[in-house]
Amino acid sequence: MQREIKQNMKKGLLVIGLMLSTVAVSAQKQWTLQNCIDYALTNNITLKKSQLQKESATEDLKGAKAALLPSVNASTNQSLGYQPWKNSGISTVTNGVVNTKVDKTSYNGSYSVNGQWTVWNGGRNTNTVKLDRLAEQEAELSLQETANNIQERIAQIYAQILYLDESVKVGEQTLETSKKNEERGQEMVNVGKMSKADLAQLTSQRANDEYGIVETRSQLLNYKLQLKQLLEITDETPFDVAIPEISDERILAAIPPLQSVYEQALLNRPEIERSQLAVKSSDVSLSIAKAGWMPNINLQGGVTTSTNSLSSIGWGSQIKNNVNTSLGVGVSVPITDGRSTKTAVNKAKIQQLQAALDLQDQQKTLYSNIQQFWLNATTNQEKYKAAQSSVESAKQSYELLSEQFRLGLKNIVELLTGKNNLLQAEQNQLQSKYQTIYNKQMLEFYQGGEIK
Repeated sequence: MQREIKQNMKKGLLVIGLMLSTVAVSAQKQWTLQNCIDYALTNNITLKKSQLQKESATEDLKGAKAALLPSVNASTNQSLGYQPWKNSGISTVTNGVVNTKVDKTSYNGSYSVNGQWTVWNGGRNTNTVKLDRLAEQEAELSLQETANNIQERIAQIYAQILYLDESVKVGEQTLETSKKNEERGQEMVNVGKMSKADLAQLTSQRANDEYGIVETRSQLLNYKLQLKQLLEITDETPFDVAIPEISDERILAAIPPLQSVYEQALLNRPEIERSQLAVKSSDVSLSIAKAGWMPNINLQGGVTTSTNSLSSIGWGSQIKNNVNTSLGVGVSVPITDGRSTKTAVNKAKIQQLQAALDLQDQQKTLYSNIQQFWLNATTNQEKYKAAQSSVESAKQSYELLSEQFRLGLKNIVELLTGKNNLLQAEQNQLQSKYQTIYNKQMLEFYQGGEIK
């Protein structure tokens, strides 16, 4: 009875252990592509740096706007004076007696409020505001560009992970077949129907398949590590990705036309808009440079007053009586500046040409990228179609070879050749499958869609 109780307890603990392990495995997060993108857009350090650059550009714009307003400052100066050889002072009569007081020490104070306003400086200040506003917009677009680059990199790594994960499964199936062939070969050796040399080839093939799985798994772990680093996950938290089901309908869906993708990308890609803003910025920079030939007009004004301890007048009355106000206009006309303005204008014109060329280069690069994605998507889609029939044909051929080998009608070389042909066909199908998905996704992304 006690023995049965102990056995039941062991079974109960085993069941509980299995349940806990199942919960632990299910609790491990499976990162989808969208999870990875959302997490990276929040935590990626490069993206955070771009955000700080954008905030810095915003502060520059605020400073440029504030420069349009008058500047006002208040100042005071307090001083203590001493006249050691002074021998005259203030005389007073008290009860018929004349008293003379000589103050050799005095205390002076001055107070002023001054303001200055640049009325006109050739439009330099207003154009600086325009330039900084454009710089803020460029920083925002640069932030979007960084986010796009991160998303594209995540999609690329994710597609590679899916490909390698399925490659491991194919390799495992191939390994099982190799093991069965090796076992069958051993049986044939035992009954004298196969030489040990042929068996060694089967053993070698099985070992190669095992090595191939190890190598593929190593590559898979490496790409998962790259994805984890891209997400800025630095702890030892278990990390794995979700493996979605991808139907043939999605793989064989129509690929958008090249020209249509390019025309839409010109309208929504941040790198193009940023280059266009750079052209506008070069125009504003030229206007700022030309302002060096313009006169400057400043409006100035101030209020000053002072006090002195030697005065018989009260402090408040001195403040009032000594008030002095001023208002003036200052005009500065440049006559010669050692060619600095001329140099600045010429360099601004060069910057205009450089910005225009950069825009053309960016458009060319965009078209080249889209063309490459489109070509890869089209080519791999056709390869996938061909690979479907190739895999089926290779599979049927290998099954027939295996049966003939079992009956002793085919030799080891023919069997291994058929197996390698099947494995190559399956690998070609996998590669074209995920290359098609990745490149089609990039075309949709460049059209203004989302990576999904």
